[in-house]
Amino acid sequence: MTPLVTGAVLLAAVTHASWNAIAHHITDKLLGFTLISGGGALIGLLLAPFAPLPAAGAWPYLLLSAVLHVAYMVLLMRSFRLGDFGQAYPIARGSAPLVVTVLAAVFAGEVPGGWQAAGVVVCSAGLTGLAVWGIRGSGRRPDWAAIGAALATGVSIAAYTVVDGLGVRASGSSIGYIAWLMILEGIAVPAYACYRWRGELGARLRPFAAVGLFGAALSVAAYGLVLWAQTRADLAPISALRESSIIVGAAIGALFFKEKFGWSRIVAAGVMVAGIGLMLHAG
Repeated sequence: MTPLVTGAVLLAAVTHASWNAIAHHITDKLLGFTLISGGGALIGLLLAPFAPLPAAGAWPYLLLSAVLHVAYMVLLMRSFRLGDFGQAYPIARGSAPLVVTVLAAVFAGEVPGGWQAAGVVVCSAGLTGLAVWGIRGSGRRPDWAAIGAALATGVSIAAYTVVDGLGVRASGSSIGYIAWLMILEGIAVPAYACYRWRGELGARLRPFAAVGLFGAALSVAAYGLVLWAQTRADLAPISALRESSIIVGAAIGALFFKEKFGWSRIVAAGVMVAGIGLMLHAG
């Protein structure tokens, strides 16, 4: 985890939280994800002619990743419909790094050292603490359907993280890989929206087109930075560091969605910083 890789992943965390907030802001979640995924596909089409075609060994990963990303978007839409942004987002993102650590050890042979493992665990504790304290502090009974959807989203995140880590390393070009991934994954949701809103899609999209396409650009930039980082460092610490987006997401929830931030999230942010320090020490 060099300073350049760390900076790239932290920038990805900010852009990732921002596009998720945009998706949450658009009341109709299918509409929001149609714009973001469809816009991502358009950006991929624009990038593809100027980037090397991914090597043959990367295409099985690309196809599997596209399926996993569609599942992730469906689960994330459900999480946002059922729960608050400041709770659904931390659960979904905070549950992923530990799963990534296990999957990376099994499928990529990346067994973390002591400091690195400690950093991942500490980061995950801080991230998950955000969600747990948010639920307790809300004064409401836990919505288990929302929590279940967010946890399932976290599993899908872990799965595509490892698949893409292996795929981008086999591709020979992180830009070519992200371009074709956006194209492949970006077709499904807009296709379903076209089927559901036959003859009405244009009118529904128009009021949110600008903000949705901005969200798409942030989404491509966020994941492109992560894919580039995955060619230069192990998957588990990148996953944990990337999920510092939860701290940004909590701040966005407080500023724009009027959700409480509170001391619990300040403590969780401090724990997250301590975990990052451990991972940088390992590097």
